[in-house]
Amino acid sequence: METVMAAVAIKDPAAVVGLQKRNRIQVSTNKKPVYFYVNLAKRFMQRHNEIELSALGMAIGTVVTVAEILKNNGLATQKKIITSTVGTKDEAKGRLVRKAKIEILLSKTQNFSDLITAAKTERSANSNATKAKVANNAGEEARDEDGRSEQETEEISDE
Repeated sequence: METVMAAVAIKDPAAVVGLQKRNRIQVSTNKKPVYFYVNLAKRFMQRHNEIELSALGMAIGTVVTVAEILKNNGLATQKKIITSTVGTKDEAKGRLVRKAKIEILLSKTQNFSDLITAAKTERSANSNATKAKVANNAGEEARDEDGRSEQETEEISDE
């Protein structure tokens, strides 16, 4: 069996299913937001040239959405989509249940690093602008009805 698996792996590395894949994201229906998986995929793509998004049953819609967001943002290109049906044992009923499965293989675009760097720069600039605005608002002095600060009012009354 291992010889057959090795032969399959040589012909098509994406066909090998197992724990040894470090670039696989298995999406589930545990109510994590879509952008959790988008950000996770971006981090995986920074370390790997290709990633595989995988899902069963009701999570298939989420995995397709994640792939489309990455593609539409110019971060990834789709290399392969594999659909199948897998049998899982329903422990409550004690019978075999068939579930749909999807695997989407994505690769980085050539400008992936540039897009990630630009996004970080933009986020940093937005963060700095927000900090400056908060500091500016905190630094504003209370003004009276004539538009004078407390210090200006004290200076006038001292005269």
